[in-house]
Amino acid sequence: MKKMFLIILVLAVLLSGCTAGEINRPVTAEEYIDSMTFSEKVAQMFIVHCPPSGAQDAVNEYHFGGYLLFANHFKDETPESIKEKIALYQEFSKTPMFIAVDEEGGIVTRVSRYPSFRSKRFASPQDLYNEGGMERIAADTKEKSELLLSLGINVNFAPVCDVATSPDAFIYSRTFGEDAAHTAEYVKTVVTQMKSSKIGSCLKHFPGYGDNADTHIGYAIDDRPYESFTENDFLPFTAGIDAGAGMVMVSHNIVKCMDDNMPASLSEKVHEELRGLGFEGIIITDDLTMDAIKEFTGDESAAVAAVKAGNDMLCCSNYEEQIDAVIKAVENGEISEERINESVKRILQYKEELGIFGFEN
Repeated sequence: MKKMFLIILVLAVLLSGCTAGEINRPVTAEEYIDSMTFSEKVAQMFIVHCPPSGAQDAVNEYHFGGYLLFANHFKDETPESIKEKIALYQEFSKTPMFIAVDEEGGIVTRVSRYPSFRSKRFASPQDLYNEGGMERIAADTKEKSELLLSLGINVNFAPVCDVATSPDAFIYSRTFGEDAAHTAEYVKTVVTQMKSSKIGSCLKHFPGYGDNADTHIGYAIDDRPYESFTENDFLPFTAGIDAGAGMVMVSHNIVKCMDDNMPASLSEKVHEELRGLGFEGIIITDDLTMDAIKEFTGDESAAVAAVKAGNDMLCCSNYEEQIDAVIKAVENGEISEERINESVKRILQYKEELGIFGFEN
């Protein structure tokens, strides 16, 4: 009887012209959202530091929006073994995931630092430009995107849009190292190539890091006037948005001209500035476990504050308490379910654009 049922199912699929995975595929993002449980919708808003063990089980339980991989995930691996692991994560997730890394080039390389993945690290933007201008930047971006995609990685948290011209600045070595206009040209080149390669891009760190301190070890206060952002720092972000970037990461700096009380990542006013530039995609926090955030909110309330500020995705490692806190905030009326649905829709639409997930047309 079981064998007969399988034969009938296969025949039905063949006659319909669909694959098994396409049966009853939702027509729109809204329709898919309606089919999700509330906890699944909240989990879509989390891009989680991939745990060193039990990652597959965590996916099966929570169905996160994505995993973020770091250098330790690649240290003792090969391209084949990483590809197999990522494929398993996707297999056990009800909704296909973003699999992301920070592969900026230069000092921030999670994958190419290991010879099993590339003979040498991807170079920094400054070194690439000195080697061959924007053509060299575009070629490097293409190669980098192809390598990551071949492993199952579909989002690169790049490019860095911060304008820094002083070698003494904390962020300088990760930037293009030129003025706002030249940095904007660099960002446009990178995002255009990433979009062509069908890999997700993430502009960072809005509203512009400048010459501020390291927010991994404490919060930084930015005293610059508003005009310095509108005339300089916003320009590379606008270029990336116009080129089609799907994500923007917000920094943890306190930008006093926009909000002198809260870090940018937790500030509704800063998020309004970003939307005011015409960005309609995914706004994502920098790591919510950084010390800059711990000084303003406890671990359990960081995610709630981030959602209320306007973030669509939250980057963290302590996902159990953070997901639970957001669910409770909706249940007690602090956050509306409509607000959650708004972010999930953006997430699903970008996954569709990248070919990670699709709807029936």
